[in-house]
Amino acid sequence: MSRKLTTAYGRPVENDQSSITTGGRKSFGLVNDAYLMEKLGHFVRERIPERVVHAKGAGAYGYFEVTDDISEYTCAKFLSEIGKKTELFMRFSTVGGERGSADAARDPRGFAIKLYTEEGNYDIVGNNTPIFFIRDAMKFPDFIHTQKRDPQTGLKDHTMFWDFLSLTPESVHQVTILFSDRGTPATFRNMHGFASNTWMFYNEDGEYIWFKWHFLTDQGIANLTDQEAEEMSARDPDHATRDLFESIERGDYPSWTAYVQIMTDEQARTYRFDPFDVTKVWFHSDFPLIRVGKIVLNRNPENFFAEVEQAAFSPSTLVRGIYPSPDKMLQGRLFAYPDAHRYRLGKNHELIPVNSPKATSIYTNERDGVMMTGDNYGSTANYFPNSVNQHHEWRELADVPPIDLEATVIARHDMDMVQDDYFQAGELYRRAMNDMDRDHLISNIAGHLGKALERIQYRQAAVFYRADEEYGTRVAEALDLDVDRVKTLANMTEKGRAEATMQ
Repeated sequence: MSRKLTTAYGRPVENDQSSITTGGRKSFGLVNDAYLMEKLGHFVRERIPERVVHAKGAGAYGYFEVTDDISEYTCAKFLSEIGKKTELFMRFSTVGGERGSADAARDPRGFAIKLYTEEGNYDIVGNNTPIFFIRDAMKFPDFIHTQKRDPQTGLKDHTMFWDFLSLTPESVHQVTILFSDRGTPATFRNMHGFASNTWMFYNEDGEYIWFKWHFLTDQGIANLTDQEAEEMSARDPDHATRDLFESIERGDYPSWTAYVQIMTDEQARTYRFDPFDVTKVWFHSDFPLIRVGKIVLNRNPENFFAEVEQAAFSPSTLVRGIYPSPDKMLQGRLFAYPDAHRYRLGKNHELIPVNSPKATSIYTNERDGVMMTGDNYGSTANYFPNSVNQHHEWRELADVPPIDLEATVIARHDMDMVQDDYFQAGELYRRAMNDMDRDHLISNIAGHLGKALERIQYRQAAVFYRADEEYGTRVAEALDLDVDRVKTLANMTEKGRAEATMQ
């Protein structure tokens, strides 16, 4: 369909190729050319702040279909019956790089789902790994700063990267995943997804359990080697974005099978690992995967900026039947994500179509603010309780059940609780990897860690040694380090090891 240009306010544009000038050889532009002012003024404001993390991404629409009944655990309506379908939007991303970075970079991949349920939106915001580098939100800004650029040179800095990780041994599990070939997925379609944090299911009877989301790719896992990732980054920096779009365009719809792990509150109190520590997994042998449903992506966005770039996901966007756990990392995310949206997109970001709930009963007392594009609820009073207009609470619905907490408020200091931050990383190296996986892991680490200061190489090699002696030894040998010194550092306390490698 042919369209004719107008200004933003609808006035026809007679000429979009020439501005109004005084004419002649020595012509001057005129400020009264309102269309020129509008066009230039809009142009210099076209960019919004990019995400501090997950800046580079791609997305698509689809649906979630329930295949197995777990309604005994949760009163969430979108999970209430087999065959029920819920529309969704998904966004995949790299984490640390800027919007122009390569899809093949060694980095975790964001895996975010927005379900448009009948009870409001439900966001599942995770990564392609079941764990994370740190377990306390207090450390998150510092961690991300190490993934960015040196404040003086503006360049990526390997010393900065490894300095923080080697001083934060809880990261070794995620580091082991990141520097395996799982750190460079072949495409967004060929990787698993996880909500990573622990969550609560509760039902109409006020019973609750803890659970974790797992989304296993139906396309099969496919990864790039380090060399293949470097070659892909040079040949096609947008390869994964392109692959997702083109696969959907040709009708090859990507899908994932959704599972949960379930843990009772009694089991949580006695499990060998803190079940709310996001640096740890729940072993499948202890808590098997329970199938729940299927995700299928079958429609591409019409406009990348409007839909993918403005999509806003937050773990605090929940529906009845699902509630946060005491996971310290999660507790910080509940604030940080929606606050990021208020900064990037504005207070009324939920009015942007890709973020708007599809539920028909949306009503809130939150009014006004920049970019209020709806009717602002007309003339109704926006306070409660009131006797002016009819609106009320949903008192008839089941509330979140009380949680029995054993809690003491502690002044901010280093926790005394002993954490085993090495065992799971060691098990991953020893049991989950084959010889080729381990060879690639060592090569990938050595190639990156070798660009950091030598004292930091020793500290990080010692962390690997604590996880598994062979693991640390091989890293040390690949970097031509003194293995005996690495072993000595590994046997120190974290504080002692830090002090021994500060100079």
